[in-house]
Amino acid sequence: MADIQLNLINQAGDVNNSDYVIFQKNAATDVNVQSVAWIVVKNLGHSDNHPFIYPMEFFVSSKDSDGNYMPQIAAQNGDTYEVAMARSGHVLRNFPTPAANPTEVEVWNNLSLGAVDAQIYRDGKLLATKINVAPGSKANFQFLPKIFIGTVSQVNQGTVMNSNVTVQYLTELDLLGVSSADIIVSGGGAGPNATAFKFTLANVT
Repeated sequence: MADIQLNLINQAGDVNNSDYVIFQKNAATDVNVQSVAWIVVKNLGHSDNHPFIYPMEFFVSSKDSDGNYMPQIAAQNGDTYEVAMARSGHVLRNFPTPAANPTEVEVWNNLSLGAVDAQIYRDGKLLATKINVAPGSKANFQFLPKIFIGTVSQVNQGTVMNSNVTVQYLTELDLLGVSSADIIVSGGGAGPNATAFKFTLANVT
């Protein structure tokens, strides 16, 4: 499937120079997978726009307990990947056994010693992670064509979206069947006339 072309347009009456975060949530039942701030848009003035791409392709990677990051591998739903010991050291590679759920991606820690972080990347940016995957354990990832957007403060790209991060006006946008669209930010303002921020899709093709 082709990449989705998106364009965030600020038509809000915002007077606080709000930041906007875009991320995805893991649809697999692995509750220890954490969402990450995939895109953070800053200083988006009134009538400014911020174009970005939602690629359909995503990649798996891993970080080991020695602080080594392994090369990203293009992932497919239903596939399994493992961190294992090779002659050169730790490697991330395809594993022949398919995932238990054909709509998920599994990343196993098949080392005898040392936890790893399992990671998913989209468009070269970290999308989700499961940290401290113990030997013999795995991470399960599944992402539906949906993004979440809201306003944040003091959040940067790559920040883990845990309980310490407050997202206001959180909105889910369904991208199923979309090839391009504008994401319109409206609302905001100051004083008694201020309204809630809204994020809506427009000019959808």
